[in-house]
Amino acid sequence: MAEILTCQTLTPRQMRRVILESPYAGDIVRNVAYARACVKDALLRGEAPLVSHLLYTQPGILDDDDTRERAHGINAGHAWMHLADAVVVCTDRGISRGMEAGISMAQFNGVPIEWRSGITYQVGGADYLAGYRR
Repeated sequence: MAEILTCQTLTPRQMRRVILESPYAGDIVRNVAYARACVKDALLRGEAPLVSHLLYTQPGILDDDDTRERAHGINAGHAWMHLADAVVVCTDRGISRGMEAGISMAQFNGVPIEWRSGITYQVGGADYLAGYRR
């Protein structure tokens, strides 16, 4: 994948604010690897991605297996949606219920939705997701 060179770095005002939707629940190892690749893809496009499902599911923050905590995390991510230039739906690993909620919220708020696929990812070694629920 391409590198971000110093001369390519954009100022914050030049970057598009996007919310990334990708699966989390289920195959956590592959879904997190895919989400990370989606983040890199967005950054290389000059975007400033928010990926709340990677942020809020880190150890010690929220438990995705707890229905209330999961709902709270989804709502916290949606709270930023009105500030986004677009919601980017990354579809290579399918569309989850959480992603469907994000798509519906974008439609409700009139935020443009973009669909992306063809993002390659690689699952790392045993310590790749140290601390994440498996």
